[in-house]
Amino acid sequence: MNDTTLPAEDALAKPKPTLGIRHGMALCVGIVVGAGIFRAPAMVAGAASSEAMFLGTWALGGLLSIIGALCYAELASAHPSAGGDFHFLELAFGRSVAFLYGWARLAVIQTGSLALLAYVFGDYVAAVWSFGPNTSSIYATLLVIGLTFLNWLGIRQGAEAQFWMTCAEVAGLLAVIVAGLLIAPEAAPAPPTEREGAFGLVLVFVLLTYGGWSEVVYISAELKNSRRRIAPVIVAGLGLVTLLYLLVNCAYLRALGLEGVAGSQTVAADVMAHAFGPAGATSISLAIAVAALSSANATVITGARTSYALGRTFPRLGWLGAWNATRGTPGNAMLLQGGIALLLVLGATFNRNAFGAVVEYTAPVFWFFLLMVGGAVFVLRRRGPPPPGSFRVPLYPILPALFCATSAYLLYSSIAYTGVSALVGVAVLAVGVLLLFLVRDPSRPPVGQD
Repeated sequence: MNDTTLPAEDALAKPKPTLGIRHGMALCVGIVVGAGIFRAPAMVAGAASSEAMFLGTWALGGLLSIIGALCYAELASAHPSAGGDFHFLELAFGRSVAFLYGWARLAVIQTGSLALLAYVFGDYVAAVWSFGPNTSSIYATLLVIGLTFLNWLGIRQGAEAQFWMTCAEVAGLLAVIVAGLLIAPEAAPAPPTEREGAFGLVLVFVLLTYGGWSEVVYISAELKNSRRRIAPVIVAGLGLVTLLYLLVNCAYLRALGLEGVAGSQTVAADVMAHAFGPAGATSISLAIAVAALSSANATVITGARTSYALGRTFPRLGWLGAWNATRGTPGNAMLLQGGIALLLVLGATFNRNAFGAVVEYTAPVFWFFLLMVGGAVFVLRRRGPPPPGSFRVPLYPILPALFCATSAYLLYSSIAYTGVSALVGVAVLAVGVLLLFLVRDPSRPPVGQD
């Protein structure tokens, strides 16, 4: 199928700059502050040697994420596109590499993340209101359908919903911060203990909790005055996330102590219980559900734009490249993404652990492509300076090199963690290679090094 099969309006329509700074920041904060900050601190504390190491690593994680955001800001400012990473990889390394990235996101990475977030939402809502053994699956299904339909209606609806979801999400974090710092009794000083800190492991947990900030570039073509605003939006969003993470972890430490945080399976709930009793612990389930809802909505928005870019780049997938001029959204890509996510939710109903493992096993693929995007900064700089008025990452090439080194370390760590199971990601890419032979058009002029 090619672009000529699309309605004339959709075949010619392109993203328009309709979103403001608050929408961009809401997307950044909303997709980063997911359920992880309610769970990861226990793992970080368990591997940290001291409170200073515990808090210092959260600050370092924020700094490293901001460095990566500056690199992404240069690419998004110079080359704004709804394709985001797909577009950067296409420009730097050619259509084949970009296709494999887009395929991996559509097949597992983004759709799998959406399904997992839907189940996090379902699990925590079911803890408050359950109506049977399949309650979580039903909630997860309704979330995927509801958010897909909401964002299919238009970017305005999805972006406005994202703003208010993020506000509610931040309010939940602030409640935990206030409870831990001001209301809950301070934890008794723990006796000094000698234990070695696994700094590398701590940093991996922290950086995973900061993950998702790169998704903001998918709205670079829809952000007003994108060339000037994309860098402040990403950096300010991550700055706010870093501040919130430091404050909430200070709250955890004050209320529970380092050993208490490390030994807690539900650290935020324990803090709220210390401050407000059982009612406080119950309320945190709703806060985590809102956080998962916010991250899921942002995932729907950004994920569909990768598929849209696939349709625009490969004429045989042209139906995916339909952009509805009235609604300002890639409708076909949105529906396909929702359909795949629903299939994954259904599969997870029968074996949740296996499904979660498959998504984790594709983590090396994600970090590999993130490393490639970091490399794209160098490749595109060598080809010529960014367009006038676009953002340039400061301290080049030091900061891009730091970003690439961080991504390479996380790639190594994810391979070490998954071991032979990392072959699942290789299998996903192998299927993508086969599909590439079916969809590529040899007659088209090459892009980059394709």
